[in-house]
Amino acid sequence: MNHPRHDPRALALAAMEQISVTPTGMVEYRAGGKLAIIGGGEAVVAAGWAAPPLQAQVLLTAANKESAGSGVQVDSGSLTLEGYLGAFRVVFREAGKPMELHTDMVLDLSPEALIPVSLPPPGYLHCAADERAITAALDTLKELTGTFDKPEFFRYDPDRCAHTRNGVIACTRCIDACPAQAIRSLAERVEVDPHLCQGGGICATVCPSAALSYAYPSSGDLGRRLRRLLQAFREAGGEAPVVLIHAGERLPEADLSKHASWLPFPVEEVASVGIESWLSALAWGASRVVLELDAQVTRQVRRALDGQLQILWELLRGMDYPDTAVLISEDGRWSSPIKSGMPDIDPARHAAMDDKRTAFYLALDHLYEQTKRSKNLVSLSVGAPFGSASVSAKACTLCLACTGVCPTHALQSGRGVPQLRFIEANCIQCGLCTRTCPENTIWITPRMLLDRNERNKSRVLHEEEPFCCICCGKPFATRSVIDNMQVKLAGHRMFRSERARQRLQMCDDCRVADIVQDPEAMEDGGIIN
Repeated sequence: MNHPRHDPRALALAAMEQISVTPTGMVEYRAGGKLAIIGGGEAVVAAGWAAPPLQAQVLLTAANKESAGSGVQVDSGSLTLEGYLGAFRVVFREAGKPMELHTDMVLDLSPEALIPVSLPPPGYLHCAADERAITAALDTLKELTGTFDKPEFFRYDPDRCAHTRNGVIACTRCIDACPAQAIRSLAERVEVDPHLCQGGGICATVCPSAALSYAYPSSGDLGRRLRRLLQAFREAGGEAPVVLIHAGERLPEADLSKHASWLPFPVEEVASVGIESWLSALAWGASRVVLELDAQVTRQVRRALDGQLQILWELLRGMDYPDTAVLISEDGRWSSPIKSGMPDIDPARHAAMDDKRTAFYLALDHLYEQTKRSKNLVSLSVGAPFGSASVSAKACTLCLACTGVCPTHALQSGRGVPQLRFIEANCIQCGLCTRTCPENTIWITPRMLLDRNERNKSRVLHEEEPFCCICCGKPFATRSVIDNMQVKLAGHRMFRSERARQRLQMCDDCRVADIVQDPEAMEDGGIIN
């Protein structure tokens, strides 16, 4: 075994630890011993086993002769439960009357969980109605009395959020992926309950615009630690490093003793490390990235990670790199050697970025420059946050409603010229434009343009010659808008005369002036703008 002074891995890990992590805010829980036990007759038995500091109250959802009178009898099917450690609220009906109970903790002995989520809130336990499970649950709940702090794991920027615009719902990736159901829709934005959030991080991984980001560590801090790890490993003479991203403390040294190139990279949650970090690790010289998942990972999280991996594999294959360069491992099965890691490339020199999309494109561009055989265009799976937008020239009226809702300014106006312009690098495929377009003339296509200049170029999707006022000659609309207006207003009582119909071809100023001079229009008493 190498001496630590000459061990590339030990030197790399020491160098990584020198990169500090920016602290985040804290979320506080305060809980006494008030415990609601919900269930049938077994809830009464469980209450008798609850020892101080727990003070149990029984809510009977099904009573028998032995349990009758030993707790609050709840009307069947009326009970709802919400909250978290120190702040649970139970709503139910007792003898037909609405009731509320506020409690610190809940032991749910119902056949089906009252809070059926993959990551239930702290202070809530659902278990089987047998002595061993109940005793273990009560021991766990006893330890939850007091005051506790945890990091506030997320940051949210509503200005970047693609969830909703003007009442139109588009992106729900974070809501769909959150295993704790801590995120909900709230008018034009989403809301994250910091007490329900348990730091899984998958919301930040799937968020296409970085409106939701992981705060501890931040994307930038994580990137700086990862870059320093790989840089120091190479400087110490290490070769072909494999980055092992895992939750919690470092993997035992015994697991790594036979593989000097394996570099453990501990994070709070593996799901919080997204595609921009995986790609950056490869660009900085990693031969492989392995995501080590434990048995506790939920189906929602695994499904979301699989979707992100599918996008990455499509990109790697498109650039003629092996898709086995990034893998998921479960139960330590990454220890089996896998061929076809990354080929030798010149490691990227760019710094870690705080913005995840910028970090992604820097890594992608470096890998594209390093490969000898690559496609220029890679088709991606549905749901990928990269792609193009197209319009039907025959149907588009250049109303520009799409530019008003685009959260990343991928769709833009022509700035005084009747044009709809598009920058593909900015598009997150949220679908707000397709849902907002009154003519249903926009569609989006997930893909990746690997040429940076083409991706960043502003291109015209549709344009028309401006329509000029028939009086003053000032451009004020497009031909299609005027034609549509004339068709829609044909037969309207205010446009019976030829003079009135001609006003549709005038700018606002000339139209008002003509109406004032037209006795027939003044009799009708209306001005249409």
